[in-house]
Amino acid sequence: MAVSLQKGQKVSLTKDRAGLSSLLIGLGWDEAERKRGFFAPKTQDIDCDASAIMLQSGHLSSKDDVVYFGNLSHKSGSVRHFGDNLTGAGEGDDEQILIELNKVPESYDRIVFVVNIYQADMRHQHFGMIKNAFIRVVDGRNNQEICRYSLTDDYSGMTALILGEVYRRGAEWKFNAVGQGTSDNSIGVLSARYQ
Repeated sequence: MAVSLQKGQKVSLTKDRAGLSSLLIGLGWDEAERKRGFFAPKTQDIDCDASAIMLQSGHLSSKDDVVYFGNLSHKSGSVRHFGDNLTGAGEGDDEQILIELNKVPESYDRIVFVVNIYQADMRHQHFGMIKNAFIRVVDGRNNQEICRYSLTDDYSGMTALILGEVYRRGAEWKFNAVGQGTSDNSIGVLSARYQ
C-alpha cells in the first residue's frame, strides 16, 4: 500500500525493502481549464519539464549533474530521464526518471526533483494554470508505488516547482515531499540555487 505524503513529510524507501536497487520517479500534472474570450488567440500548451538535480554534500558541483530533456542520462549511469512530454496530456505520469540506487556514486547524497515551465515568462504561464501535480516513487523491481505526494498549494505566479527529493542517510535512502514554488524561469536558474 503506497503512503500518501503531506508537504514536508519524509519516508524511508529502503528500511523495509531489503535489496531495493531501482526507483522510478513519476511526475505528472494537468492543465487547468482556462477561460478565453470569443476573439482571444488560441492559448499555447503549457510545456512542463521535469529534471533531477544530483547534489554532493547538498551542492551542485557541475551542470552535468542536472538530468533533464537536454541531458537524459547522468555520466554515472545512475539516473536516466525517459524524455520530454510537451503537453502534459493524458493519464498517469507525464515524465519519468529512473534511479539505480546501487550505481549512485558515494559522493552524491541527494537528488532533487523539479519541474519548470518552458519559456514561462515569454508565454505568460505559471503553475496557477496547472492542477493535479504529483510526484510518486515506485519500486523498480515490481512496479509497486511506495509513496505519492500530491501538491495542493496555490502556485499562482510560480514558474518552477521543487517537488521532492531522494536522499541518503548512511546506508538508508529516504524521500522528502518538498512542494516549494519558485519564480525561476529556467532549469539553469533553478539549479543555480544549489551551487
